[in-house]
Order: sequence, then structure tokens, then C-alpha cells
Amino acid sequence: QQLEKSQTKELRIVLKTDVQGSIDALREAFQRLSTDEVQVSILHASVGGVTESDVLLASASNAVIIGFNVRPEPKAAALAEREKIDIRLYTIIYDAIHQVRESLEGMLEPTVRERTVGRAEVRQVFGISGIGTIAGCAVSDGKIQRGAQARLLRDHAVVHDGRIGSLRRFKEDVREVASGYECGIGLETFSDLKPGDVIEVYELEKVARRIAASDSGGRSHAAADRAASA
Repeated sequence: QQLEKSQTKELRIVLKTDVQGSIDALREAFQRLSTDEVQVSILHASVGGVTESDVLLASASNAVIIGFNVRPEPKAAALAEREKIDIRLYTIIYDAIHQVRESLEGMLEPTVRERTVGRAEVRQVFGISGIGTIAGCAVSDGKIQRGAQARLLRDHAVVHDGRIGSLRRFKEDVREVASGYECGIGLETFSDLKPGDVIEVYELEKVARRIAASDSGGRSHAAADRAASA
């Protein structure tokens, strides 16, 4: 549990609002955005404009200052500019919560998703002097790209995972070969190819993760809006 806690990323906030009701509603809304991986940590929350003390606290704690229906004092604004402290000011509750959600999402590790680009079946294997082992293949699906990440499958088991070192058609080097065509494929650092093997080209994509909004969060928005207008 301690290890998991130490790996949790924090968005540290100094919160300043016009009324206490806004503090309570924003605190609740921000806490609802927290997950096991990322969480909001409110270091200080009080009513009133942004002061020099708030800026110094944010600077010492690597925090962002969020102000709702308030403004920074002139000296505080100047200090924040010198210390490069981010002061975010809002008059609409949804905007504040939306920005905090986006900041937390940016701290999440992306999901890695695999996408198959193409497949080729090995028909013959040739040993070429000065080049190495070349597999004569027929591209059955998608496309094969020189330099792409590929795995060699034999009886549906992964024998090798590496990159396509060379790709040829009619003795000429090419960048890619589409489905329905034949080509010669050489794998980097691997030469034990056999007829019937399948070369599968794939890509790894990083997909940004999202924090879902909740109905309870919507109630918090409304509560803070009522507090702000009181």
C-alpha cells in the first residue's frame, strides 16, 4: 500500500475563492476527480484574493493557484510572474473543474495499444551472399514496411520479435509492399526462417486516458454556482 501510494501523482492546488461555499463545493468536485493513479491535493484553501503568501506556498510546493471569482493582489501577481507560478482564474465553476480534469488526465500514463499493420507468408527461403537470409513472401493482409516492428510466427507461436531489415521487389529495395504482392523480406538479427512461417508487422500506439465525469460532479458544479451567486 505504501508503494502504491508513493507512485500516485499529485496535482497540488492553492485554492482561493470569494465565499466559503465555493471552497466546499470545489473541494468536493476536485476530490471526485481523484483516482488511484492521480489525485488532487489542496494544500491551502481560503476566502479572499491571491496574496504573496499564496504565491510563496505554491512556489515552495510546486503547486498551481486556482482562484474562483477573485483576483490576485498586484504584488502577488508580480511575484507569481517572477517565480513562474501558474495562477488560473475562473468565474464559471465548470471551467475550473474541466481544467483540473484535463491536468489530471495529462498526468495519467497512456494506454499502449497494438495495431496489426500487415501479414506476409513465407513461401521460400534464400541465402544471398553479402546480404544474409531472405524470405520470399506473399503479402496476405495489409502492408509490409521496411524498418517496421515485426514478429515471426511459426505454428501460431512467436519465434522472434524484431524489425524488418530489408524489403525487396524484383531485386529493388522498396519502402513498403501492399497486400496481394510478393516480396523478399530480411529480418534484423534473425535468419532461421522456414517456409510456412508468418511475418506479422505491427505498431504500438499510445492512447490518452480520460477521467469520466459523474452525475455527482454535476451536482457539485451546481452547488458551487449557487454559492458563487449568493
